[in-house]
Amino acid sequence: MPKRSTEVPGAVAGVNGPGSQPHILKGVNSGPVRSGLIIVDKPQGWTSHDVVGRMRRLAGTRKVGHAGTLDPMATGVLVVGINRATRLLTYIVGTSKTYTATIRLGQSTVTDDAEGEVLNETIAAAVTEQEIHAAVAALTGEIQQVPSSVSAIKVNGERSYARVRAGNEVKLAARPVTVSRFDIHHVRRERGGKLLDVDVTVECSSGTYIRALARDLGNALGVGGHLTALRRTQVGPYSIEAAATLEELAVELQMLELDDAARALFPARELNDAEAADLSHGRRISAGQDPAPVAAFAPDGTLVALLENKGETARPLLVFAAGNDEGKR
Repeated sequence: MPKRSTEVPGAVAGVNGPGSQPHILKGVNSGPVRSGLIIVDKPQGWTSHDVVGRMRRLAGTRKVGHAGTLDPMATGVLVVGINRATRLLTYIVGTSKTYTATIRLGQSTVTDDAEGEVLNETIAAAVTEQEIHAAVAALTGEIQQVPSSVSAIKVNGERSYARVRAGNEVKLAARPVTVSRFDIHHVRRERGGKLLDVDVTVECSSGTYIRALARDLGNALGVGGHLTALRRTQVGPYSIEAAATLEELAVELQMLELDDAARALFPARELNDAEAADLSHGRRISAGQDPAPVAAFAPDGTLVALLENKGETARPLLVFAAGNDEGKR
């Protein structure tokens, strides 16, 4: 199977491709090093790693990470953490995701998406919209899903996609996922009706593979299926409306500051001065009402720590305040 390319065919307007030096840098994020989240609208053809590399240059720091990989074919919301905000990413990875996608019925591919070689083609002209709706309903709710064999899941210490590219057969175990929304918007008949393109919106739990949903929908209808377009529109509380393109970020680094990012992600607890001082040095305070994790803020609105209740006290999971060494970075 041909190796997937991670090269960008040409440049995003105003931004050079991965591996090259951006030409719009002067004045970007000047002044003190900031911490926060950047909601990137990832362009097609870029890997998530490519985006992280670009953001390191634009933000002027090596401490950059992302919350959940998007395939090169996919576009949309990629949450990028800068400096101390990288510590929030592990909590963002596990949040729900929303996607818009196009599923092609009548063809199955090696990769379960349009980047892979077509394995089988079956005329889908006899498939009705009623049958599509029924098959989608069966893939909604709490289901057992077998991930795509070209996923990044590790098998005996090696990525599944690497084993597939090496010519090895890979069989992954089914795992529980939740598809809370699987809406059909349009069904279009292509190539004289031989193929069907189905436009959908999917809201799902972390770990759900939209490629696998496309594959399973096609298999349930007996004609095969694969993904031809994918756009992530929501990650937890962060939506595509708040996202900026790499072109826009090269001109102005639009960052959701650490304090605001935490307020959007967690329940908030307002501290008094004594509680803020205790937490900034890793000491426990009295328990609160909300389940963990809770974002605790000093009277001036600064994020001090993430908390969890332990009996009658609340202990810090992460400390961000300047009294903590990590918080100084």
